[in-house]
Amino acid sequence: MIYTKEVDNMCCVNKGAYHGPAPIPQEGKWTQVKEISDISGLTHGVGWCAPQQGACKLTLNVKDGIIEEALVETIGCSGMTHSAAMAGEILIGKTLLEALNTDLVCDAINTAMRELFLQIVYGRTQSAFSEGGLAIGAGMEDLGKGHRSQVGTIYTTKAKGPRYLELAEGYITEIGLDEENNIIGYKYVNLGRMMDFIKAGKDPMEAIEKASGKYGRFDEAAKKIDPREE
Repeated sequence: MIYTKEVDNMCCVNKGAYHGPAPIPQEGKWTQVKEISDISGLTHGVGWCAPQQGACKLTLNVKDGIIEEALVETIGCSGMTHSAAMAGEILIGKTLLEALNTDLVCDAINTAMRELFLQIVYGRTQSAFSEGGLAIGAGMEDLGKGHRSQVGTIYTTKAKGPRYLELAEGYITEIGLDEENNIIGYKYVNLGRMMDFIKAGKDPMEAIEKASGKYGRFDEAAKKIDPREE
């Protein structure tokens, strides 16, 4: 350690009591975090790239400072999906600090990592008050049945109005309109369930039918349209 002459000539004064950092809530406990290995928790964060063409939702499950589980979900940019594939390999097994200082290929994913870091080190994790935290695999449960991200895609123009393309229930195949062309319901296919049926050996058309459903007053519609074609 190199000191300036002025500091070197100073006498020593006791700096008094040391109380350590303020404790943060982690997995049902209050922890004074002094090392990266003191950090645990599961949480989510959203990041975006400079042109804001796409966004990333990142979920990390951290145990004793190590990233044990990661869920990378992206929207709006085709290149980001491939970046997410690489980030999924990069993140696992790294410490939280290593991941923060690693290029995760896409700025949206890097930004999401920054937002997660802030949440985790300040004790704002989803599992802050869950005793023992959440098991590895909790991120997968967020996807629900069919293991697909929760996606909403709505396209609309002033001239022609809104088109529901995909909602939580699934891929919208038809929109139901009343006599005044107001949307009163829709028909959808849950793509995750459809693929599960196909993998189980069912005929694709039967799988589509079994994975289909209706919402709202679809059956009462005066007119039914394909939102992608009509």
